[in-house]
Amino acid sequence: MRGNMIETLIGAIVLAAAAMFLVFAYGAADLPGGVGYDLTAKFNKIGSVKVGSDVRVSGITVGTVTNLELDPETFKAEVTITIGDEFLFSDDTTAAIASEGLLGGNFVELVPGGSPNLLVAGDYIEFTQDSVDIVQLLGRFIFSAKKAGAVSSPNQ
Repeated sequence: MRGNMIETLIGAIVLAAAAMFLVFAYGAADLPGGVGYDLTAKFNKIGSVKVGSDVRVSGITVGTVTNLELDPETFKAEVTITIGDEFLFSDDTTAAIASEGLLGGNFVELVPGGSPNLLVAGDYIEFTQDSVDIVQLLGRFIFSAKKAGAVSSPNQ
């Protein structure tokens, strides 16, 4: 009987510790609580943007990417983002796919405009800029440098 009581007590301590861990992890994860409004933007290329990627303004996170779809008519990537209610953007705001760096992922960068008219839930961001493929740019630079070196050699 005493052995069962000790096992029960240890089990209760383990469950309490697991519950505390879950509460801590949920708070630290900074998951969107559904507070905000949705906007949509269309891009030709979105790079490595995924559901859950950041939406930033001046490097500060103001929202997240909540949905990615392919428009069957235009074959453009349709990116739905959720922006915190405390952030209001004008209807001439630009959405661009930006890169964390050479090896980093991509995120959506918003560049606020100056129009007095504001975007509301469900609106499309009209002005967009696609992702830049850094590897492709480096390849072009390297091969163009080789071509230029082959045409005008300093030894000739």
